Amino acid sequence: QMTTPIIAGASVAALALTGRAAILSFEAWRKAPPRMRKFYDGGFEPEMTKREAALILGVRESAAKDKVLAAHRKVMIANHPDAGGSDYIATKINEAKAKLLNKGGSGAPF
Repeated sequence: QMTTPIIAGASVAALALTGRAAILSFEAWRKAPPRMRKFYDGGFEPEMTKREAALILGVRESAAKDKVLAAHRKVMIANHPDAGGSDYIATKINEAKAKLLNKGGSGAPF
């Protein structure tokens, strides 16, 4: 008869400690800075390789055509010259798309 209050008290204490830990971890998660995606931050090679093209667009070297086109569109929207982006970077993005789609694209004007 006496063990029932002890078990109830231990259960309440365990529940309270678990709730406190959950609240503290949620607050730490909320205050943490957002994860930044790692983009290609290196210089460009004299002649673009498939590896470099894949790094520029953020896809695998063996990515399907639709994934390459979707990645190209996303990166180009962020870097288009009409939206304040660089002509050189836009050319490199287009060259990367052409390289991954096996259309050549090695003759950059810059």
